[in-house]
Amino acid sequence: MTIWACWGSATAKSGPPVGSHMRLEEYWGIGPKTSELLTEELGVERAIAAIESADTRTLTAAGLTRGRATRILRRATGAESMGLLATRDTRDVYKELLDLAEEYAVTDDAADRVRVLTPLPTREQMDDRLDDVLTARDTWAALGDGKQRAILAAFEDHDAGGERAAVETALALQATGVTTGVFERVGTLDGDTLEDARAALVGLAGEGDRVGAGADEELDRLRKQLGQVEDLAASAPEVVEAIKGSARRPDEFQDALVRHVTSETGIGGTRVRDALPEGATDARDFVDAALRALRRSLQTAVEERETTVAEELSETLAAARPTIEAAVTAVGDLALSVSLARFALAYDLNRPTFVDRDTVAVKRARNLTLADSDDVQPVTYAIGDHTLDVERANSPPSGDRVAVLTGANSGGKTTLLETLCQVQLLAQMGLPVPAEAAEVGVVDTVVFHRRHASFNAGVLESTLRSVVPPLSGDDRTLMLVDEFEAITEPGSAASLLHGLVTLTVDRDALGVFVTHLAADLEPLPDVARTDGIFAEGLDPDLELRVDYQPRFGTVGKSTPEFIVSRLVANAGDPVERSGFETLAQAVGEEAVQRTLSDAMWTDGE
Repeated sequence: MTIWACWGSATAKSGPPVGSHMRLEEYWGIGPKTSELLTEELGVERAIAAIESADTRTLTAAGLTRGRATRILRRATGAESMGLLATRDTRDVYKELLDLAEEYAVTDDAADRVRVLTPLPTREQMDDRLDDVLTARDTWAALGDGKQRAILAAFEDHDAGGERAAVETALALQATGVTTGVFERVGTLDGDTLEDARAALVGLAGEGDRVGAGADEELDRLRKQLGQVEDLAASAPEVVEAIKGSARRPDEFQDALVRHVTSETGIGGTRVRDALPEGATDARDFVDAALRALRRSLQTAVEERETTVAEELSETLAAARPTIEAAVTAVGDLALSVSLARFALAYDLNRPTFVDRDTVAVKRARNLTLADSDDVQPVTYAIGDHTLDVERANSPPSGDRVAVLTGANSGGKTTLLETLCQVQLLAQMGLPVPAEAAEVGVVDTVVFHRRHASFNAGVLESTLRSVVPPLSGDDRTLMLVDEFEAITEPGSAASLLHGLVTLTVDRDALGVFVTHLAADLEPLPDVARTDGIFAEGLDPDLELRVDYQPRFGTVGKSTPEFIVSRLVANAGDPVERSGFETLAQAVGEEAVQRTLSDAMWTDGE
């Protein structure tokens, strides 16, 4: 399979195949007005070609906004699997992942192609894309800084789009000497043919039908001479004065004019003499007539030479056409390869293992949106059947399809849900994941629901409409639901959440449900468990110390005494401090004092 064969190519699209009788409006997101715009600016065939090849640049140049073009192309190239993104929060995570990857794009075209990456419909396609990305990552990692800078400069210097830019980029990349791994396709392009193609593309890039400057030395010389003669014709009186002093007879005047023109322009004397008129009555008329005739002669010479050169360049271009097309494809694919390689290296992404079992299991996983923090604690977690090789003391149970995740506020529960969502989406997009190791079973739907602090019937109804339907069919579903109780009263929330957990189990789905109502959910179904995240106290700066690694099969503690301890310690006003001390008595004064003592003892150490 060729590199990126499923990435916006004709192998994965929602519209009709090229060559059939089709309309632009058959593509998702293209209504009558958009169709009219694209038809007017591009024509139907060119617009369809741009959609089928995920060519964002052409669509935006035609007048579509980048966001609209991106949405159309995602549906056109990945409609089979966009249903994976079942909720708004899942789609937000997907977009966040693309935003992160786009930062490492080496060309505008590569950035556009990153934006339209979608989940893939088959395991084979996921594995193929992973092979390509990881080969690119390893190739890029093996290069020294100097080679990497030279390659990035080659992409940057020729990031204009089109055939000429692709050919010039290919030549610049070949000049770096890197021809292994993903660079092999560019390295094996015939350099001489690329040089010929570059010259032909430059030559035929003039305005209108003109051959561009630099394409042919003879043509450039004739054009320069024509310009010089036109300048002389515009200042004929000065020419007459310049040659009068050396010419007393008509035949001497003629010779003086030939010498002057030849000296000023480099035009051969024969061409100048051929342009001299007969029967001129005075010197001014003689010079005017001679320069007009010489200008016509040169104009004819320029036109004839331009026709000859254009024919030769067209023949060269036709002969080089296969190499040009190969360069366009290879350079575009390589730009995307290098972009994703840099993304994978920046976040230390690794290959997930696809399994036929229902599971998502991660070893030492990290949330990509927290990558800039120095104190991120990797987390190991799993639901479903897995064989993840981890330390026994911290090994997640295998077989539990559903987990109820409990623990302290700011304990990383939502971050863990988001991390699992990132891993599942990246894996099904055929991209490496932010974990030391991961086992992933392919699902049809990811239902991610973040905590939304809105407490009304409308929010409850819209949430249920979002999270329940995916469980009602035969789709394989991953449920990641955060604090469901935040959108309705606690008593009803516990009943509804228990029902949602039970429905998840009954439908053989996978799920992680974050909640503070774990005690109200007992008894859980047999294949469900309760996990906990624990706060461990305050550090010397009175910041909450949390072990973000969940403990399996146990309920986490909210530990309000830690929060009250911090409030007591930070209270400067005596009245305010007295109020917090009253709260300390309510949550356990001994626990508060012990927390403060531990924090000071740690500071003393």
